[in-house]
Amino acid sequence: MNRTITLPLAAAMLGAFGMAAASPAPAQMMAASQNLDELEQIVVTTLGADVGQPGGPLAPIDRRMRLTACPTGIQIDPPANNAVTVRCTTAGWRLRVPLKVGGGYMTQQQGGGQMMAPMAQRAPDIRKGDPVQLVAQGDAFSISVDAVAMEDASIGGRVRVQTGGKGGTMFAQVVDIGRVRLMGFK
Repeated sequence: MNRTITLPLAAAMLGAFGMAAASPAPAQMMAASQNLDELEQIVVTTLGADVGQPGGPLAPIDRRMRLTACPTGIQIDPPANNAVTVRCTTAGWRLRVPLKVGGGYMTQQQGGGQMMAPMAQRAPDIRKGDPVQLVAQGDAFSISVDAVAMEDASIGGRVRVQTGGKGGTMFAQVVDIGRVRLMGFK
């Protein structure tokens, strides 16, 4: 029979048998936590829009989370599917922050950083005639085929694509430059 013994129970058992137990100090038992206020401020600054504003986080980061403090820099991926991914590879955590849609603004790369720009000034990420990778992905499978964009579109938008063959025209969501996802799949 397998049993799980917690640290306080193990220390008490060793003490009962007259054995010394090296118990870690409370500070050692709990690793430093990431400051979620600072993390939210990094996201807001990177996006250029405050919580609840178009282009910014939809809601504040949930303060009930306990993330291990990131010893290196926080990485924020470009917006995709109306969210940004915030990650710390050294601490091994990742979270997606939903974005407030609307207001006609999208982020764009400029000079190594991100800034907000009106969509009217932004060039499409995929242009009509561009070759794209059409992906359909489920829990237990992933299929990709070559296709051609039938119209201009930006990341997060919808685009008609055509596969080489008898496939016909399908609608897909632009995931990245040169990569689209079949509607209805993850």
